[in-house]
Amino acid sequence: MSLIDALNWRYAVKKMNGQPVEQEKVDKIIAAAHLAPTSSGLQPFKIIVVTNQELKEKIAPIAFNQSQVIDSSHLLIFAANENYTEEGIDEVFDRMNTERGLPLDTTDAYKTQLKGMLLNRTAEENFNHAARQAYIAFGIAIAEAAVLKVDATPMEGFNGPALDELLGLDKKGLKSVTLLPLGYRDEAGDWLVNLKKVRTPKQEFLIELK
Repeated sequence: MSLIDALNWRYAVKKMNGQPVEQEKVDKIIAAAHLAPTSSGLQPFKIIVVTNQELKEKIAPIAFNQSQVIDSSHLLIFAANENYTEEGIDEVFDRMNTERGLPLDTTDAYKTQLKGMLLNRTAEENFNHAARQAYIAFGIAIAEAAVLKVDATPMEGFNGPALDELLGLDKKGLKSVTLLPLGYRDEAGDWLVNLKKVRTPKQEFLIELK
């Protein structure tokens, strides 16, 4: 299936049937997110995978009781770093140079420039920047799920601080950004399943500068 065909197939499922998604497919969805491009390769976010039913039931009211949270096979939580740190930036570039067989000081000039930019910004600015990187991976995970014919429902509708407290993300320097329940659609119970996919007409959506 081409990506375009997969994106035409997918929709934001409103009711999942509770059936498990094969672990091999979940692994591929996470791998796609892991391979997503991020600014300077910093990957300033984590993905938390929740399969424990009791925990999903605790998360559900935090997510305004959206049934997909409970009925999903796997609930992916994308959480961005609260801030950038000198140690974190060093760790990324040390790993990068080590795995490429390069001296650790190979990227010192660029790293110094990057630190000068990031470490002089507010924590709020840096969190917003990290969250945008998480969204790139979020979108790629959704696309890979569609290619694999796994349903995924993008969610911003939840109480972030409450979820962070429940999962102890604040102790890890993280803030939740988005939720992505993975599962399979309940065709008999989902009002959206047979409705036409509608998008802004291309001539209105696209601006070409020639």
